[in-house]
Amino acid sequence: MLNPRGIIERYRDFLPVDDKTPIVTLHEGNTPLILSEDLTQRLGLKVYLKYEGLNPTGSFKDRGMTMAITKAKEKGCTAVMCASTGNTSASAAAYTARSGSMRCFVIIPEGNIALGKLAQAMIHNAKVIAIKGNFDEALNIVREVTDNYPVELVNSINPFRIEGQKTGAFEVCDELGEAPEFHAIPVGNAGNITAYWKGYNEYKGAGKATQLPKMLGFQAAGAAPIVLGKPVENPETIATAIRIGNPASWKLAEAARDESGGLIHAVTDEQILEAYKLLAASTGVFVEPASAASVAGILKLKHEGYFDGHKDARIVCTVTGHGLKDPNIAIKNVIEPVVMEADLKAIVQEIGL
Repeated sequence: MLNPRGIIERYRDFLPVDDKTPIVTLHEGNTPLILSEDLTQRLGLKVYLKYEGLNPTGSFKDRGMTMAITKAKEKGCTAVMCASTGNTSASAAAYTARSGSMRCFVIIPEGNIALGKLAQAMIHNAKVIAIKGNFDEALNIVREVTDNYPVELVNSINPFRIEGQKTGAFEVCDELGEAPEFHAIPVGNAGNITAYWKGYNEYKGAGKATQLPKMLGFQAAGAAPIVLGKPVENPETIATAIRIGNPASWKLAEAARDESGGLIHAVTDEQILEAYKLLAASTGVFVEPASAASVAGILKLKHEGYFDGHKDARIVCTVTGHGLKDPNIAIKNVIEPVVMEADLKAIVQEIGL
């Protein structure tokens, strides 16, 4: 049975904590692994969705943030800081508020953050500063501040973030009884693909899995520095959560790709939107656009014949954030309601009964 008390309590033996560690938790983790019958039929493989949008602040970032804030509190820190395209700021602000003893400072790129995420950070009382620049410039500022002032950096380059995020792989193995053959994941700052690969390796080393998956990472075509092999100075994509031109965990992501025999490819905004709408309409799972990159990616690979010969394989797609994180994208991609008089016959006729 899943432990409702959060990932640190559930996976304490795999995490750098002890009995004296002051755990800061919002009962994150334990997110559902949903079999998508629609995608299974389309791909000819069993396709599961690791729905991280059901974490407390609506994204996978909570897994890493419970560890980062816990360790910052253990260290006696009074302030934390992050650069963010949205989800990190929301999570950092919430867990800092939960700690009861720290302040949270957030640097964001002006105009490039979904309002749903910005609202979260601000309602949790974080100090939010928008700069006239992109995420990579924001992260550079955060590095400078945290290197020179008594403020703890809680972006994914904080190793405790990776420690928390690796628990997603543990949960997948616990649910399936084994690691899947493939694991697909969006790639922005590249901490998550790094973390999942670490988790799978640790679980196999502990005898809790007998195999390792091929890691399949997907960047947005307008923000695909790992695919291109060079930083992207002005990344552009509707998938704001992965709009990053110089990932902090670049080398570690490449290692996960190469060691697993997997790949990191790019998908277009059009492919992302198609997958985004498909998930909502055919599986009932509403995600933010960046989350749909993993599904767009496996649909692209299916078309290219990548999965030929893997009929009985299982593939897990991490869908990283809830659709309500970026409601404007949803609003722009739906048909507006039909407005009618409150007349029964007319309504029955309209719906075709």
